[in-house]
Amino acid sequence: MPKDGKPDDPRSARGASGRGSSASSGRGGSGSRPAGARAGAAKGGRTRPTANVVSPQRPWGLIAAAIAVVVFAGAVLTYAVLKVREADANEIQAVDEIGGVDVFEYSAGQDHVTTSVDYSESPPVGGPHDGAWADCTGTVYDVDIRHENAVHGLEHGAVWITYDPDAVSEGDLDTLRELVDGVPYRMMSPYAGLDSPISIQAWNHQLRVDSADDPRLAEFADFLTQRSENTPEPGASCQNDAFLSAPLLAGEPSDETGGMPTDAPSTPTDGSAETSGAPATEGTTEDTTGSAPTGTTAP
Repeated sequence: MPKDGKPDDPRSARGASGRGSSASSGRGGSGSRPAGARAGAAKGGRTRPTANVVSPQRPWGLIAAAIAVVVFAGAVLTYAVLKVREADANEIQAVDEIGGVDVFEYSAGQDHVTTSVDYSESPPVGGPHDGAWADCTGTVYDVDIRHENAVHGLEHGAVWITYDPDAVSEGDLDTLRELVDGVPYRMMSPYAGLDSPISIQAWNHQLRVDSADDPRLAEFADFLTQRSENTPEPGASCQNDAFLSAPLLAGEPSDETGGMPTDAPSTPTDGSAETSGAPATEGTTEDTTGSAPTGTTAP
C-alpha cells in the first residue's frame, strides 16, 4: 500500500501501464517505422519511372532491295558482256566467210566516160563510169537508176542493193530498206532484167540471194561498206543532192549530169595533156569530151 494509506487506483495503473506499453512499443525495434507506415510511404512517395528502352530496328527491307538491285545489275552486265563476246566471235573477218560471194578484179582509178557502158556483169560491180556519182547516203530509190552513176558510188565505197520488183514482196522491200535507209554509203534501187530476186554489190564483189531474210545480205553490207582495202577512193563523198532530187534513169545520156558534182579529171587551160586521176576543182572541171564545166567537185 502507499504511504498515505490509499489503495492504488486500478485505472491509474492501467493507464500508466497503457502509456508505458505504448511508449515502449513506440520506441521498440530500434526506432524502426511500423510496416504499415513504410508501406504507406512507399505507396504514396515519389518514385523514378521505369525507363522504356527501345531496341534499334534494322531496315531489312531496304537492305534486301539494295542487294536485289546489285544482283540484277550484275546479271545485266554479265549478259551484255557475253553478247558482245558472241558478236565478236560471229563477226566476219574475211569476205570468203560469206558464202556465195563472187569476186572480180577491176582496177582502181578514175576511168570516167560520158557514154553508156556495156558492163560484163549485171548489175555492174566496177569498171568505167560517169564522172558524177549517184547519191549513196542511205538512199532508197524507187526507179532503176543510171548504172554508170551507180558504179561511181561503188568506187567511193558504197554498197548497192538491187532487186527485181516483180519477184519481191512489199515485206521484202521493208526488210531491204532497213539495211539501207539513212545508212551512209548505201543505196538501193529496182533493177530491170535482174536474174535473181535480189543482188547486192560493192566494188569488185557481188552476192545474189533469193530472199530478203537471207542473213548474208547484212553480213555483206556490214563487211564491205566503206571497207578501205576494197574501196578505190575511201573517204570520197557519197552525197549528190542534184542526183537525189532528180535521179537519172538507166539508159539516159550523160549530158544530163551537167551541174552535178564530179571528180572527173580536169583539163588544164593551157591545152596540155589531161591529168589522169587528179581531182577536179571548182570552175575548171570538164568531162572527157570537152563539154562545159560541171560544177563543184568532191574528193
